[in-house]
Amino acid sequence: MTKDKSIVIKNIYYMLTYAFQVLNQSNYDEIASEKFENIHDLFAAILSKGIAQQLKQGLHREYIEKNENLTVMRGKLDIQGTIVNRLQKQQRLSCNFDELSEDSIYNQIIKTTTQLLIRKTAVKSEYKDILKKEMLFFEGVSEIDPMLIRWNMILFTKNNQTYRMLLSICQFVLSGLLLTTEQGEYKLAEFVDDQRMSHLYERFILEYYRKEYPMITANASQIDWQTDDGITTLLPIMQTDIMLSYKGKTLIIDAKYYTHTMQTITQYNSQTLHSHNLYQIFTYVKNKDTENSGKVSGLLLYARTDESVQPDNEYMMSGNKISVKTLDLNCDFDTIKLQLSKIADPLLVE
Repeated sequence: MTKDKSIVIKNIYYMLTYAFQVLNQSNYDEIASEKFENIHDLFAAILSKGIAQQLKQGLHREYIEKNENLTVMRGKLDIQGTIVNRLQKQQRLSCNFDELSEDSIYNQIIKTTTQLLIRKTAVKSEYKDILKKEMLFFEGVSEIDPMLIRWNMILFTKNNQTYRMLLSICQFVLSGLLLTTEQGEYKLAEFVDDQRMSHLYERFILEYYRKEYPMITANASQIDWQTDDGITTLLPIMQTDIMLSYKGKTLIIDAKYYTHTMQTITQYNSQTLHSHNLYQIFTYVKNKDTENSGKVSGLLLYARTDESVQPDNEYMMSGNKISVKTLDLNCDFDTIKLQLSKIADPLLVE
């Protein structure tokens, strides 16, 4: 069973509203009051609103390199192509030129994702109808093979910042693609993959504390290694998920979204905490607490699963508190907020 089956679908929307502040704008208000039967209805609703907003602002255009056979010179002459034309007795010049076009990778991803949602049976017809109308404005945009998208190469500038949330939603949808072996066509899975949910889980927690606890400094800082001689060559970067700081006290949170919260020791038929997670958070805390003050603590915060054993423990390790807890996402959002408050509130105690 995939983890997001145990998460109230509406909570994924609330998590997204913290991760992407644009979803707090008034044109998305209707989504907050809707009830969604499946995850792709939610994504279709968000995309339909987002695309409508983008169409009002205008689709992003960029210069695309083209090669065409023309009767007059344009751009640079493609000598080899022109020779081929002459051999074929075509009185045309082969030209390479740049043309400002809406057929960019940004719009291609949106169109590809939208077409997949339109073809998905489970998506409500009301969302499909809206998306179909919006796709009329994407007539000049090509679809793209989802498996060829290099997400890490997509850059955002001040000219296309409005696409950041839209493409993130598209990535959520496309990351659940399955390739059918019969016809070689793509279809959508019924879930969001754990890797994408893990990123959302981390970002949601960080942005929640930034918004709801402005008095606390919340960031995802790196921690310096405290070596005796100052040499850190080849040591890995210590990158935290969430670091909360308030008046000299610090809480480092390592957010974990796993299918299984505990690890099983087969030979002893027992369950323990994931050892590498515990080693990691302990290392973060001890290197952050340079003065051994005990004012730096660590928390492994797992997304709660439906397993029978769920950790809820606190340990004192070399003068620092290390906690292991779970965050239940399968409840109303007010309860989720209450759980997060119980984590941050102790920092505010003088």
